[in-house]
Amino acid sequence: MKTGVLVYLELLKQAMKKSVYIETSIPSYLTARPSRDVRAAAWQQITTQWWDDARDQYELFTSALVIAEASDGHPDAAARRLGVLQGIAKLVIDEEIQAFSEKLIAEGGIPELAKADALHVAVAAVHGMDYLLTWNCRHIDNATKKPIIRAICAASGYSCPEICTPMELLPEDNNDV
Repeated sequence: MKTGVLVYLELLKQAMKKSVYIETSIPSYLTARPSRDVRAAAWQQITTQWWDDARDQYELFTSALVIAEASDGHPDAAARRLGVLQGIAKLVIDEEIQAFSEKLIAEGGIPELAKADALHVAVAAVHGMDYLLTWNCRHIDNATKKPIIRAICAASGYSCPEICTPMELLPEDNNDV
Protein backbone atom coordinates (compact mmCIF):
# COMPACT_ATOMS: atom_id res chain seq x y z
CA MET A 1 0.00 0.00 0.00
CA LYS A 2 1.32 3.42 -0.95
CA THR A 3 1.73 6.11 1.65
CA GLY A 4 0.04 9.47 1.23
CA VAL A 5 3.40 11.08 0.43
CA LEU A 6 4.13 8.61 -2.38
CA VAL A 7 0.67 9.08 -3.88
CA TYR A 8 1.13 12.86 -3.68
CA LEU A 9 4.52 12.64 -5.39
CA GLU A 10 3.10 10.48 -8.18
CA LEU A 11 0.23 12.94 -8.73
CA LEU A 12 2.66 15.86 -8.71
CA LYS A 13 4.87 14.10 -11.26
CA GLN A 14 1.86 13.48 -13.53
CA ALA A 15 0.76 17.10 -13.19
CA MET A 16 4.23 18.25 -14.22
CA LYS A 17 4.38 16.25 -17.44
CA LYS A 18 5.75 18.22 -20.36
CA SER A 19 3.37 18.80 -23.27
CA VAL A 20 3.98 17.40 -26.75
CA TYR A 21 2.19 18.49 -29.93
CA ILE A 22 2.00 15.46 -32.22
CA GLU A 23 2.40 16.60 -35.84
CA THR A 24 1.05 14.43 -38.68
CA SER A 25 4.33 12.73 -39.61
CA ILE A 26 4.35 10.92 -36.25
CA PRO A 27 1.18 8.84 -36.75
CA SER A 28 2.21 8.41 -40.39
CA TYR A 29 5.54 6.76 -39.52
CA LEU A 30 4.00 4.94 -36.58
CA THR A 31 1.33 3.16 -38.63
CA ALA A 32 2.89 2.85 -42.09
CA ARG A 33 3.73 -0.54 -43.58
CA PRO A 34 7.41 -1.36 -43.05
CA SER A 35 9.52 0.55 -45.52
CA ARG A 36 12.38 -0.83 -47.61
CA ASP A 37 14.00 2.62 -47.55
CA VAL A 38 16.68 2.49 -44.83
CA ARG A 39 16.02 5.99 -43.46
CA ALA A 40 12.23 5.60 -43.47
CA ALA A 41 12.53 2.18 -41.80
CA ALA A 42 14.76 3.65 -39.08
CA TRP A 43 12.32 6.53 -38.50
CA GLN A 44 9.47 4.00 -38.26
CA GLN A 45 11.37 1.99 -35.65
CA ILE A 46 12.34 5.07 -33.65
CA THR A 47 8.77 6.40 -33.75
CA THR A 48 7.43 3.05 -32.53
CA GLN A 49 10.04 2.95 -29.79
CA TRP A 50 9.12 6.48 -28.62
CA TRP A 51 5.39 5.68 -28.80
CA ASP A 52 5.80 2.46 -26.80
CA ASP A 53 8.46 3.56 -24.30
CA ALA A 54 8.22 7.33 -23.82
CA ARG A 55 4.84 8.82 -24.73
CA ASP A 56 3.38 8.12 -21.29
CA GLN A 57 5.96 10.50 -19.84
CA TYR A 58 4.29 13.39 -21.70
CA GLU A 59 0.90 15.03 -22.06
CA LEU A 60 0.00 14.59 -25.75
CA PHE A 61 -1.90 17.06 -27.91
CA THR A 62 -2.84 17.28 -31.56
CA SER A 63 -5.17 19.45 -33.66
CA ALA A 64 -7.94 19.33 -36.22
CA LEU A 65 -5.25 19.95 -38.86
CA VAL A 66 -3.47 16.73 -37.88
CA ILE A 67 -6.78 14.86 -37.95
CA ALA A 68 -7.55 16.26 -41.42
CA GLU A 69 -4.10 15.40 -42.78
CA ALA A 70 -4.17 11.93 -41.19
CA SER A 71 -7.57 11.33 -42.84
CA ASP A 72 -6.12 11.73 -46.35
CA GLY A 73 -4.92 8.85 -48.48
CA HIS A 74 -5.83 5.20 -48.57
CA PRO A 75 -8.80 4.49 -46.26
CA ASP A 76 -7.07 1.64 -44.41
CA ALA A 77 -3.92 3.69 -43.80
CA ALA A 78 -6.01 6.70 -42.73
CA ALA A 79 -7.94 4.51 -40.29
CA ARG A 80 -4.67 3.31 -38.70
CA ARG A 81 -3.39 6.89 -38.36
CA LEU A 82 -6.67 8.10 -36.88
CA GLY A 83 -6.74 5.13 -34.53
CA VAL A 84 -3.49 6.09 -32.82
CA LEU A 85 -4.67 9.70 -32.51
CA GLN A 86 -7.88 8.68 -30.79
CA GLY A 87 -8.07 9.98 -27.23
CA ILE A 88 -5.40 12.65 -27.71
CA ALA A 89 -6.59 16.14 -26.78
CA LYS A 90 -7.19 18.42 -29.77
CA LEU A 91 -5.97 22.00 -29.60
CA VAL A 92 -8.21 24.71 -31.05
CA ILE A 93 -7.14 26.54 -34.20
CA ASP A 94 -8.49 30.06 -33.94
CA GLU A 95 -7.91 33.46 -35.57
CA GLU A 96 -4.88 34.16 -33.38
CA ILE A 97 -3.24 30.94 -34.57
CA GLN A 98 -4.16 31.64 -38.20
CA ALA A 99 -2.63 35.13 -37.95
CA PHE A 100 0.53 33.82 -36.29
CA SER A 101 0.97 31.14 -38.96
CA GLU A 102 0.77 33.88 -41.60
CA LYS A 103 3.42 35.85 -39.70
CA LEU A 104 5.70 32.79 -39.59
CA ILE A 105 5.49 32.69 -43.39
CA ALA A 106 5.74 36.46 -43.96
CA GLU A 107 8.85 36.73 -41.79
CA GLY A 108 10.66 33.77 -43.39
CA GLY A 109 10.28 31.10 -40.72
CA ILE A 110 8.30 28.76 -42.97
CA PRO A 111 8.09 28.86 -46.79
CA GLU A 112 4.88 30.12 -48.43
CA LEU A 113 4.26 26.71 -49.99
CA ALA A 114 4.17 25.06 -46.55
CA LYS A 115 1.14 26.80 -45.01
CA ALA A 116 0.08 23.70 -43.10
CA ASP A 117 3.55 23.44 -41.55
CA ALA A 118 3.33 27.06 -40.40
CA LEU A 119 -0.03 26.26 -38.88
CA HIS A 120 1.44 23.31 -36.92
CA VAL A 121 4.15 25.57 -35.47
CA ALA A 122 1.60 28.28 -34.68
CA VAL A 123 -0.73 25.83 -32.91
CA ALA A 124 2.11 24.52 -30.75
CA ALA A 125 3.51 27.99 -29.95
CA VAL A 126 0.23 29.77 -29.20
CA HIS A 127 -0.95 26.91 -26.99
CA GLY A 128 2.37 26.91 -25.10
CA MET A 129 3.46 23.37 -25.95
CA ASP A 130 6.84 22.30 -24.58
CA TYR A 131 7.65 20.17 -27.65
CA LEU A 132 6.55 19.89 -31.26
CA LEU A 133 7.26 16.31 -32.32
CA THR A 134 7.81 15.81 -36.05
CA TRP A 135 9.77 14.04 -38.75
CA ASN A 136 9.23 17.02 -41.07
CA CYS A 137 12.86 18.13 -41.33
CA ARG A 138 12.29 20.09 -44.51
CA HIS A 139 10.18 22.94 -43.11
CA ILE A 140 9.64 22.40 -39.37
CA ASP A 141 12.63 20.65 -37.75
CA ASN A 142 15.11 22.37 -40.04
CA ALA A 143 18.35 23.61 -38.47
CA THR A 144 18.44 26.75 -40.64
CA LYS A 145 14.78 27.63 -40.03
CA LYS A 146 14.49 26.90 -36.29
CA PRO A 147 16.45 30.00 -35.18
CA ILE A 148 14.18 32.14 -37.37
CA ILE A 149 11.07 30.41 -36.00
CA ARG A 150 12.33 30.95 -32.42
CA ALA A 151 12.98 34.65 -33.09
CA ILE A 152 9.52 35.16 -34.63
CA CYS A 153 7.91 33.41 -31.65
CA ALA A 154 9.85 35.51 -29.13
CA ALA A 155 9.14 38.78 -30.95
CA SER A 156 5.45 37.85 -31.00
CA GLY A 157 5.34 37.05 -27.28
CA TYR A 158 5.17 33.26 -27.63
CA SER A 159 7.48 30.65 -26.22
CA CYS A 160 8.71 28.51 -29.09
CA PRO A 161 8.23 24.80 -28.51
CA GLU A 162 11.34 22.67 -28.74
CA ILE A 163 10.98 21.28 -32.25
CA CYS A 164 12.38 17.76 -32.37
CA THR A 165 12.09 14.21 -33.65
CA PRO A 166 11.08 11.19 -31.55
CA MET A 167 14.75 10.18 -31.43
CA GLU A 168 15.50 13.32 -29.42
CA LEU A 169 12.75 12.57 -26.88
CA LEU A 170 13.67 8.96 -26.20
CA PRO A 171 14.60 8.25 -22.59
CA GLU A 172 18.32 8.13 -21.87
CA ASP A 173 19.81 4.67 -21.95
CA ASN A 174 22.63 4.05 -19.49
CA ASN A 175 24.22 1.74 -22.08
CA ASP A 176 24.58 4.60 -24.58
CA VAL A 177 28.05 6.04 -24.87
